[in-house]
Amino acid sequence: MDRLQSMRVFERVVTEGGFAAAARVLDISAPVVTRLVADLEEHLGTRLLQRTTRWLSLTDAGRIYLNRVRPILQDIDEAEAVTGSQTYELAGVLRVHAPPVLASYIIGPLLGRFHRSYPKIIVDIEVETVKEPFFENFDITLLGTDMSFNADVVARKVIECETILVASPQYLTQRGSPQMPQDLMQHDCLKLKTPTSRPRYWRMWRTEKPKEVIETEIAPVLLANHTDTLLRVALDDGGITSVSLDVVAPYLTRGQLVRVLSPWVTGRVAMYAALPSRKFIPRRTHVFLDFLVEETRLQMAKALDACVRPG
Repeated sequence: MDRLQSMRVFERVVTEGGFAAAARVLDISAPVVTRLVADLEEHLGTRLLQRTTRWLSLTDAGRIYLNRVRPILQDIDEAEAVTGSQTYELAGVLRVHAPPVLASYIIGPLLGRFHRSYPKIIVDIEVETVKEPFFENFDITLLGTDMSFNADVVARKVIECETILVASPQYLTQRGSPQMPQDLMQHDCLKLKTPTSRPRYWRMWRTEKPKEVIETEIAPVLLANHTDTLLRVALDDGGITSVSLDVVAPYLTRGQLVRVLSPWVTGRVAMYAALPSRKFIPRRTHVFLDFLVEETRLQMAKALDACVRPG
């Protein structure tokens, strides 16, 4: 027996004054209403209703039971309404997990505008680097990956872009702009260190035809496993580094960094937003994702326009 359904049917029979009327309101058959009330009485071991073909009334036990059941049903309805509002209304807490680079350079700069647009949504960000995030613990888990990403998770692609070489205008004024990949040997290179990378080489290819893939030798003056460190040094006129276009976009737009060796690139990456499930996704999650996609693509377009400037 579904006790909650039986309680609701019993309360509705009393409210509507009869089994047939309750059946019409609940959109179920009258025999089902009769059976559920009978099941409830059998479960409780007492008669709740006195009924004949002409009238229906509560027993003393039925009156006591009804007085207890109605507040319980009201509390359940209120709980469901509150929970439903969290799904359909643009309010509540949105839990986001992001690695440091994405939190600092992609998410962080957008949150002020997002809050002004949706002031009732509270964004709770957990920033950490983990190999296997617990997707079920967050509404959105942001992942920065290469283009071979094929994880068995529910995910939406936010943006994909190239990794490019950049330097500050002051550095290029002092040292000149490289014209060919081989010219990088004469420059201060800032290289990201990864378990599979070769410290003294950058793998590069052209985005324009004819496509040519090379590994050019460099003489790095800094190796770091931290993108933020390399970017800060480049902004301080320290040399040439490779960074994804989505991360560096604001600096290109403002002219703090300049792309070098276009149309050569050093990689292609993507950012995904992983979700805990395909079902029951709150509206605030959809709104945040749409906002994130639109804003990052707008930033990318501005950065690509800035890259047209010679560097």
